[in-house]
Amino acid sequence: MSTRPWIVDDDLWALIGPLLPPWPQKSPGPRPVADRLCLQGILYVLHSDIAWQLLPLELGFGSGHTCWRRLERWHQAGVFEELHRVLLAELNAAGELDWSRACADCPHPREKGGTDTGPSPVDRRKTGSKHHRICDGRGTPLKVIITAANVNDVTQTPALVDGVPPIAGRPSRPRRRPDSLLGDKAYDSKAVRHELRRRRILPVISRKGAPNTKGLGKLRYVVEQTCALLHQFKRLAVRWERRTELHNAFVSLACGLICWRRLKKHRS
Repeated sequence: MSTRPWIVDDDLWALIGPLLPPWPQKSPGPRPVADRLCLQGILYVLHSDIAWQLLPLELGFGSGHTCWRRLERWHQAGVFEELHRVLLAELNAAGELDWSRACADCPHPREKGGTDTGPSPVDRRKTGSKHHRICDGRGTPLKVIITAANVNDVTQTPALVDGVPPIAGRPSRPRRRPDSLLGDKAYDSKAVRHELRRRRILPVISRKGAPNTKGLGKLRYVVEQTCALLHQFKRLAVRWERRTELHNAFVSLACGLICWRRLKKHRS
C-alpha cells in the first residue's frame, strides 16, 4: 500500500470525476476548493481517523469543514454508492466476482453515540452501531447496512440481500442474487430460509443446538477478511459521526476503494 493512500491517482479520478455533481455557477463566496483536493482530504480522514478540525491545511485540502460539507453533498447525490456499483460491474466483467455463494456476518458493535444506536450486547452501559455486511465468495463487499447495536442480525438478512445493487458487466441482465447464502447460527431462522428460497437463493446456515455445518468455516472466512479490509480504514473501526448518513458515506467510499484495489490487482 502507498505511504500516502489518500492520494487520488488519475485512473481513479477518471471514474469518480464524472459522478460528482457540478458546482453551482453563481454560488456566493470565494472560489471553492477543487473537488479532487477535497476528496483527498476526505480520504485522509478516512485512513487516519483524524478529527475534521485537525486536517492539515498545508496539504491543500481546504479546511475540515469544507471537506465535511463536500462529503455530505456527494453522499446526498449518491456518488459513493454509484462508484461502488460501477467498480462491482468492472470486477464482474473481469470475472472477479464469485456468484456461487455469498456470505453474511456482523461484527461487534461500533462504539460512540448518535442516531441508529442502541445498547451494546457486549456492554449494556454503552451505545453503539453494527455493520451488517454481505460479500461474494471472494470477499468483495456487496452491501453494508448500519443499525443500532441491539438489532438482531437475523432481521437484516432480507435487507442485505435486497440491498445488493444490480451489477452489470456480463451478457444478459444485471445480476444481484448469489446462488447461495452462507451464515452462522445467528442467522438460523425459518423466516430467513423462507425469504431466501423465495428469492431463489439456497440458504446454507448452521442450526442452533446442532453441530456446525461441515466445512462452512472454510467457505465463510472471506466475510471476516472483508471486515478486516474495512477496518483498515481507521475511521470505520470506531464510529465518530453522530449522523448516520455521514458514516454511511464513509462506508460506501471504503467499499468502493476495496473494489478499486482488487480491480487494479487484476489489471496488473
